[in-house]
Amino acid sequence: MKRVLSGMRPTGKLHLGHWVGALSSWVSLQDKYECFFMVADWHALMSEYKNPSSLKDVALDNVADWISWGISSKKSTIFIQSDIKEHLDLFMVFSILTPLGWLYRCPTFKEQIKQLEAKEINTHAFLGYPVLQSSDILLYKADYVPVGEDQLPHLELAREIVRRFHFIYNKEIFPEPKPLLTEVPRLLGLDSRKMSKSYDNCIYLSDEDETIKNKVSSMITDPQRIRKTDPGRPEVCNVYSYYKAFLPQKDKEVSSWCRKAQKGCTECKGILAEEFCDLIRPRRENKKELLGDKKKLLSILEEGKEKAHREASKTWKEVKKLVGF
Repeated sequence: MKRVLSGMRPTGKLHLGHWVGALSSWVSLQDKYECFFMVADWHALMSEYKNPSSLKDVALDNVADWISWGISSKKSTIFIQSDIKEHLDLFMVFSILTPLGWLYRCPTFKEQIKQLEAKEINTHAFLGYPVLQSSDILLYKADYVPVGEDQLPHLELAREIVRRFHFIYNKEIFPEPKPLLTEVPRLLGLDSRKMSKSYDNCIYLSDEDETIKNKVSSMITDPQRIRKTDPGRPEVCNVYSYYKAFLPQKDKEVSSWCRKAQKGCTECKGILAEEFCDLIRPRRENKKELLGDKKKLLSILEEGKEKAHREASKTWKEVKKLVGF
């Protein structure tokens, strides 16, 4: 089977945006590829270095969500990035041979500096984070990486690093990783702003039923629809965008009842809330069981660590020999 590598930074609780943006794709990839799924805690530390105390607990919480929502430790290798020292070993080698100009060209660098200005991430490590991403991918000789279009420049940098490494050391040991483009539905936060944990405008993957209902009831709908008898405009309604993303089978039905004013916004949001409760409830209970038995969760990560380390050490031995160590 071809191999896939992907990861998430443990910077907070996971929400529905993570499910539609990455996790749902991971679940389906497990049956087609040999998957390595990584808790990217080194990447998280780049922005959370001033307050790192929660990283370990958040990492376990995130992994519990992954498993509860369908990631199987029997099908996939689940591990924590910092447990595998070869990530930083390969990162150092790649850093030595990566020209600074390649990093300054990454379009997300300046964007992230502005967005996370309060976290003071204009650092040496953050400039080089695409190189660390490259080492994450290539350490396991991943053939594919699931990405959105905004991440394509980072993947292309990984491919350029592969070519430069092969040219300098005159031996091809890495595949050139290809993108698995994921179509992510456009999903705004509950208040129609960008979905963000800092805005607290998301539904978390472990929210209780009452919390879900309260959050959905607060969602902004079509501002021009004042009375129940007013025809709605689903194309400008944030509630409708959630139906499209999570319940595409109801897409036409919801659009019809909205335009024809057959249901009011309160009833529409009530139906959506019940659907979310049904979606989240069994997974939330599974997560509670996992977190209640941390030995089981830690054993899954230990098993993943062993599998990841076997592959990483094989790659690092090849690299060490080529660079003269």
